[in-house]
Amino acid sequence: MGERLRIVLVIAAAFILSACQEDGPSASVGTEPIPDLFALQRLACEDDGGRWGPAGGSSTFVCFRETRDANQQCRKASDCDGLCLARSRTCSPIKPFLGCHEILTEGGVPATQCIN
Repeated sequence: MGERLRIVLVIAAAFILSACQEDGPSASVGTEPIPDLFALQRLACEDDGGRWGPAGGSSTFVCFRETRDANQQCRKASDCDGLCLARSRTCSPIKPFLGCHEILTEGGVPATQCIN
């Protein structure tokens, strides 16, 4: 019985020690680095013609894109690629157009819209 107990203890110790191993991939030769998702998003934005920048002075970054109908006249939301701005009745120059703005809805009714 002493021999069996010793084998059980050795197996239990091996099991406990194996649980102390670090999770994740080991640092071995040929292991690829983890991609920098922030850099990949920035490259994708810029490659597609966008401008990568901070969103309203925060630590969040956004891909700003020029709208195809920037500054053209509009009467309702669907007249624009971006927003139909109520005061000037023109399409927004970029999207997203961050902040709070008076816009025209699909029915041509002025409304306040905030985009953070």
